[in-house]
Amino acid sequence: MLTIWGRLNSHNVKKVAWFAHEIGVPHVRRDVGGAFGMDAAYLALNPNALVPTIEDDDIVLWESNAILRYMAARYAPARFWPDDPVARARADKWMDWQFSYADAQRDAFLNLVRYAPEKRDPAAIVRSARKSAEMMERVEQALDAHPWLSGADLGLGDIPMGVYVHSWMTLDIERPAMPNVERWYAALKARPGYDSQVMIPLT
Repeated sequence: MLTIWGRLNSHNVKKVAWFAHEIGVPHVRRDVGGAFGMDAAYLALNPNALVPTIEDDDIVLWESNAILRYMAARYAPARFWPDDPVARARADKWMDWQFSYADAQRDAFLNLVRYAPEKRDPAAIVRSARKSAEMMERVEQALDAHPWLSGADLGLGDIPMGVYVHSWMTLDIERPAMPNVERWYAALKARPGYDSQVMIPLT
């Protein structure tokens, strides 16, 4: 059985846990990282001291988007790993772009969620919120042409940013109106596993 190692308040763990529910793969998730710590056994699996990591039969794999690609190719190729290289590239583009977006959102998230109020940097929050909005505008524009980032249907490209849009929509920051993003977010909330694996309180 697939084992997912990582705490669920990690964006990168959420990606993998939600996708496992989305494609119906039997799995277990084990808390590790953050308040749960990392023991020597886990560090032997992932010497980067990061989450998530998966064990699946005889494979140990880390890096969240690499894990998503592996799971799609192994467990849901017809739906999430198309033969068409153009369709795969469309998803890959958004998966890789998500890391740039994560950098933009990081200061707002850390200050508002992880830091005690007396340690927060209001100027950093404002800068991060503005940069996040600038980048989210690219998602808004993309969703004007297609209902999903991956095209006509939800695909692998929607998973990473699908996790981050929940944080963006729930952080206590100013957000410009983006009707396409709001529609996409509403559609994501109707997906299997999104509520239980992604829409948890931000911690």
